[in-house]
Amino acid sequence: MSRLIITEGLPCSGKSTTARYIAEKLGYTFVDEGTGDHPADYEFNAFLTVDDMTEFSRPEQKQILSAAENRCGGFEVSLAQFSGELFDKLLRHKIYDFLPWETERPVMLDKWRSFAENCGGSCVFNCVLLQNPMCETMMRFGFGTDVSAAYIGEICDIIKPLQPTVVYLKNTDIRSSIEAALTERGDEWLSAVIDYHCGGAYGRQHGLHGFDGYISALEERQCRELTILAGLDIDSIVITDPHRDWTSAYAAIISKLNEVRK
Repeated sequence: MSRLIITEGLPCSGKSTTARYIAEKLGYTFVDEGTGDHPADYEFNAFLTVDDMTEFSRPEQKQILSAAENRCGGFEVSLAQFSGELFDKLLRHKIYDFLPWETERPVMLDKWRSFAENCGGSCVFNCVLLQNPMCETMMRFGFGTDVSAAYIGEICDIIKPLQPTVVYLKNTDIRSSIEAALTERGDEWLSAVIDYHCGGAYGRQHGLHGFDGYISALEERQCRELTILAGLDIDSIVITDPHRDWTSAYAAIISKLNEVRK
């Protein structure tokens, strides 16, 4: 029986709403991204190596160590516990934004390992298995599909004892979905995601700019995600354009999940 279900898909595909629905129907615990202390992911945390600590004064080091958790030969701290100049200095070591890949990868895998070893119930995650790794490996670092697939495969090996199932919401008209969501998400959100997708290594490699560049990046990301998903040794359910009929889509998802859980 699957103890971990993860909804995946592009922005504005309905991942979080679908994850909540699944959790309610199956009696699982819903875990959203960016809403607190995620058991398998980092949201607002910094990681410092032993060498990084030399950037800080002795009093600062003492303050950091009092709030830190030892991981992977370094120190992980929640940025929410800091303010002022020390916060600004720690922000330069934020996980997902500033760490080099060779530092970030083992830290993230260690987090997944800790979750898998300590998971005591059944959960539904909103993304984090495909979306976050792809945003890092593809968008920020500009790595190819092979690197992304290898990293995601490592995560799947770690969580395999939980018999995970991915529910992927495929979108055949990405542009229209993003445009429809703008009234709710606003121009500030759009500006931020355009900057991220076009300003990272992938965007620079392909000369992406503006809204068209953002949509192009999303189209390629979905293509890569579906290719990677098909090659993973875990159960998956792909639902195409669920927004056209959510009632039917939800019924199909629950039916297929019940088959997987038998």
